Amino acid sequence: MGSVIKKRRKKMRKHKHKKLRDRMRHKKK
Repeated sequence: MGSVIKKRRKKMRKHKHKKLRDRMRHKKK
């Protein structure tokens, strides 16, 4: 179970990064 939770946390982190990148892109535009 611990492994699954860790994997889920990694996925969430990835999504957060994607959102941050999108925000930066919009700001640059």
